[in-house]
Amino acid sequence: MNAHNPMPFTLPARAAALAAALIAGCATGPAPVAPTAAVGATPVSACDALAATFRHPGTVLQSAERIEAGKLVLPGIAQAMPEHCLVKGRMNERTGPVDGKPYAIGFEMRLPTAWNGRFFHQTNGGLDGFVVPAYGDILGGGPRSNGLLKGFAVLSSDAGHAFERNTPGIGAAVFGRDPQARLDYGYNAVAQLTPMARALIATYYGKGPDKAYLVGSSNGGRHGMVAAARDTGRYDGILVSTPGYNLPRAAVAQVWGAQQFASVARAKDKDGRPDIESGFTPAELQLLSERILARCDALDGLADGLVHDVVACQRTFNVMTDVPSCTTGAAEGSCLSPAQKSVLATVFAGPGVYIGLPWDAGVRGADWRAWKFVNSVGPRDAVALAFVMVTPPMSPDVVNGNGPAIKDYGLGFSLERDGPKVEATDAVYTESAMQFMTPPEPTVMRSFVERGGKLLMFHGTADPVFSALDSMRWLDAFTAQWGARAANTARLYLVPGMNHSRGGPATDQLDMVEALVAWVERGVAPEGVVAAARGVGSAVPNPEVPAAWSPTRTRLLCPYPSVARFRGTGDAEVAASFACLRP
Repeated sequence: MNAHNPMPFTLPARAAALAAALIAGCATGPAPVAPTAAVGATPVSACDALAATFRHPGTVLQSAERIEAGKLVLPGIAQAMPEHCLVKGRMNERTGPVDGKPYAIGFEMRLPTAWNGRFFHQTNGGLDGFVVPAYGDILGGGPRSNGLLKGFAVLSSDAGHAFERNTPGIGAAVFGRDPQARLDYGYNAVAQLTPMARALIATYYGKGPDKAYLVGSSNGGRHGMVAAARDTGRYDGILVSTPGYNLPRAAVAQVWGAQQFASVARAKDKDGRPDIESGFTPAELQLLSERILARCDALDGLADGLVHDVVACQRTFNVMTDVPSCTTGAAEGSCLSPAQKSVLATVFAGPGVYIGLPWDAGVRGADWRAWKFVNSVGPRDAVALAFVMVTPPMSPDVVNGNGPAIKDYGLGFSLERDGPKVEATDAVYTESAMQFMTPPEPTVMRSFVERGGKLLMFHGTADPVFSALDSMRWLDAFTAQWGARAANTARLYLVPGMNHSRGGPATDQLDMVEALVAWVERGVAPEGVVAAARGVGSAVPNPEVPAAWSPTRTRLLCPYPSVARFRGTGDAEVAASFACLRP
């Protein structure tokens, strides 16, 4: 299956994939190498000497500073950060030929004194443009640890461009007018940074990393999928959540969805455009959530406010018949109009160029609402399309500021007229967005598979941006390609109720970094993974955890297509009372 030409999601897809796998048997290739563990080390060079002594092509270290143990404390993490060397630098400085602006790949690395022998590449979400502190985010909601605390040498970067603060609303995206910045953002920054980071690690510790890991969510997840497919970085393990590996088409779906929601808007905004948020009140999305639960919650064996059996729910729930229709005088939040239900059915089915969304109770999440009604035609999807994803990019004179012009662009985006521009090229922009942003042959990843790479994915089933159905379809096709070898390379975990990367009525706190290291270095393949709710009393509470749940509820996340089912006995608030079973 080609991610550049996605097919509609159908329930028999898994069966077809498994049938193909039986025909394929095991894809040919070299025998897997026996796993080995990373070996730690301590520095052989002074931290403050690195800026003067380190040499790598195109690289300038701007500073190197020792951070004392205990000096740095991060929200939600009880333990203070360890002693480490903070290095900041830039690669490949140049002037853009189109806009005349300065460009470089900005980065920072944090090198712990007590190093575990591993490299952790922390990739950014969104449109990059910021050098986020290289703490090593382990993903999910309210993480209780990070890569630096675990002893990794951590790298972060801006992916080749800086956010332009003097261009409100579009500052994150105007880099897309520079053809090289597009390529850096898409795949080249990772390819350039990885050998540099390995060399810096070797200079500081006297040895290179024994194992390399890349970890990222959303666009950072896209970076991970691209790194696995291109395999230029030679990562041993890659962890991605809510991976936007099909991002240009997902962005098209976002603005198209906003157009559908605009058709039922009840009010205008201050500029006279449809107030998209007015189409569905929070109470109406709460009603939709409740009706999904009424039909799908118990399909996994326990009514607990979570839909674990995603596939069965898509078969079972029908918005047209399972949600009450409004009549004259109906109370607000007790029903939906036929027009509202029709719009929801259309949006969840998808625009054809990108797969639809799964029905899930997390539609009541604040993040779901923000992405569908605000970000889609605000300074996120519409702006990203205008500057980064269409060829040629729009002029800042046409789409400027954070005002009505951005919204007009999103609401006026045509699937027929503008959609093909994400696959277009010209003499200046020689690679389309679908070429530089997405993984080539995403369901093959031959080099990564044959040398024993490991890919872990987790995806919220109420993600409003990148559909969990897309990740499910990807794994089905990957399984069809590789047969029995697929499960030894890639595994996907669905998180019921979770919105984009975190949040929603969900158990969204988990640590898959430890599971990935065990898989890569000890050959221990992950089965069920435990995720926790962040209720009242948590270090970083999630306000959307329902009051009826235990604030410390845990749930078992199972490798797709397995489903977490209640064993029938035991505490229903504890993951140990569940088992991963095939449908």
